[in-house]
Amino acid sequence: MELLFRDDAYLKSCSAKVVSAGPEGIRLDRTVFYPEGGGQPGDSGLLRLADGTEIRILDTRKGGSHEETLSIPAEGAALPQPGSEVTAELDWDRRYRHMRMHTCLHLLCGLVQGDVTGGQIGAEKGRLDFNLPDGSPDKTWLTAELNRLIQEDHAVRPTWITEAELAAQPDLVRTMSVKPPSGAGRVRLLEIDGVDLQPCGGTHVSRTGEIGPVEIGKIENKGKQNRRINIRFAV
Repeated sequence: MELLFRDDAYLKSCSAKVVSAGPEGIRLDRTVFYPEGGGQPGDSGLLRLADGTEIRILDTRKGGSHEETLSIPAEGAALPQPGSEVTAELDWDRRYRHMRMHTCLHLLCGLVQGDVTGGQIGAEKGRLDFNLPDGSPDKTWLTAELNRLIQEDHAVRPTWITEAELAAQPDLVRTMSVKPPSGAGRVRLLEIDGVDLQPCGGTHVSRTGEIGPVEIGKIENKGKQNRRINIRFAV
């Protein structure tokens, strides 16, 4: 399956062929839809058939392997026949907000020195949980530093390394609960110039300036050393 979002997160639609369709979802031979994973929700949108019929896609999930996705149609939708030609169209506004928030959480990782124990991305807000033995960072300082990095408009780019190279650099992996997918021979990294570098398969904006103003919400105590840092778009 060709996962087009890996190489171009700004691609809003694509032509595709239906491989199979059943109760578990619709498999395409190529897709712009990102499947739920790594704290980022699955994409929604629609499939448009050659005769103009539209099938609403409510969610996207991983299939039998990390190279395969399932488009989840609305309940009761008529399923397309295998071999049908379709156009897959993203709910772009929702996806773009996920891209902005996901990239912002990488900036947060660059500012907070601690292992990441969990996280969640939404269209309006997001959060990361950190293992912080020395206590919580200052909320006012963190808000100011995040917005400084956003305004500096750092370049954001995906890169690839081999699994062997990643094994030789274990400090690149910040997440304790989610490990990079293995078995494909290589691992995708997300690099923000001078700020953050770590494995990530999600979708992101190309420059931090696209994120826009943000603010830190509550910093919650979720355990002896676990701190949950909530973040939201300011506008």
